[in-house]
Amino acid sequence: MVSRSPRTRLGVLIALLALLAFPLTSGVSADSSKSANANLNHVFVIMLENHSKSSVIGNPNAPYISSLAHDYGMAANYYAVTHPSEPNYVATISGSNWFVNDDQSTNTFNHANLVDQLEARGKSWAAYMETMPSVGYTGAQYPANAALYVNKHNPFVLFDDIRTNSARLSNIKPYTSFADDMNSGNVADFVWISPNQCHDMHGGVYTSVAGESVDGAPCPYGSTRDDPNDAALKTKADAFVQTAVTTIMSSKAWTGNSAIFILTDENDFTGNAATDGWESAAGCCDSPILPPGYQFLDSHGNPDGHVWAGGTYGGGLVPAIVVTTHGVRGYVSEQPYNHYSLLRTIEKAWDLGYLENASDSVQVHDMFEFFAHH
Repeated sequence: MVSRSPRTRLGVLIALLALLAFPLTSGVSADSSKSANANLNHVFVIMLENHSKSSVIGNPNAPYISSLAHDYGMAANYYAVTHPSEPNYVATISGSNWFVNDDQSTNTFNHANLVDQLEARGKSWAAYMETMPSVGYTGAQYPANAALYVNKHNPFVLFDDIRTNSARLSNIKPYTSFADDMNSGNVADFVWISPNQCHDMHGGVYTSVAGESVDGAPCPYGSTRDDPNDAALKTKADAFVQTAVTTIMSSKAWTGNSAIFILTDENDFTGNAATDGWESAAGCCDSPILPPGYQFLDSHGNPDGHVWAGGTYGGGLVPAIVVTTHGVRGYVSEQPYNHYSLLRTIEKAWDLGYLENASDSVQVHDMFEFFAHH
């Protein structure tokens, strides 16, 4: 699935239109209400890439992921916020894509984020990035000739107040530390996991790097759904998720009221010019609004030849699985959600207040129905 990377530089008109999709509140807002189930011990997020719900759930190349969707909870109407990858990652931990719709590795963000909220409440956090070469690495990709690790899939290093803080950078670790940390008995309250581009279903790595058993390379893009390359990407991602989830569920941290959220950042890339290449730009819950004639840009900031007809530019339906210690089993929700809903859920669980679009209780709902007993 060849990933395209349009860039958004909004002028005054675009900013005014985009405000329609963003609440007028800014920063952190408080919420005095709290569900009886809104008390979480640990939250784990595993973010995969570039695949629609319809191409993953029930697919024979992703049997383990599909089994989790069947056995635990699935949000059947969960949308990515927008396209392409980077703004979805940024939105998930800050409540906005900040008028950015591209994957430029030089993008940085000077805004409040989930790390600020967690630390203000005394909550611990950790992020594990597969194939990242060292703790707190701030480079754009690794290795240079294969891009298994890319910073567009690591939202933490994109925020100024994390990237420039050595103590915070020490919480962003290579995935090779994950199993030992999970067995240490001192697991962070909030844990984020980004597989590399051969294990997250993204693909596009054509060079053998560390060997199939280590990094999954090579992993070419798929051209169509479930062609041999696409099927291999799903198989590799399924195996990665199984290992990660098994590690979590066999640790001492899998206790109390804890959850694993397994998602993709956005839906499939199909070459649809009307949506700048993506299968769908459907969205909900404060996805950005772009004006008619909006010109998409590539990852270098150059026009890519595609323009938007106008309206909500969402990220399409994506797989969203909620695995809980004591919550629902075999449950499917039809409530519309997106990555802002995930953020709101985490914020509500720990009384963090709400960032940007996560504060919009009318359109953005928390996901605590998955922690109830139905």
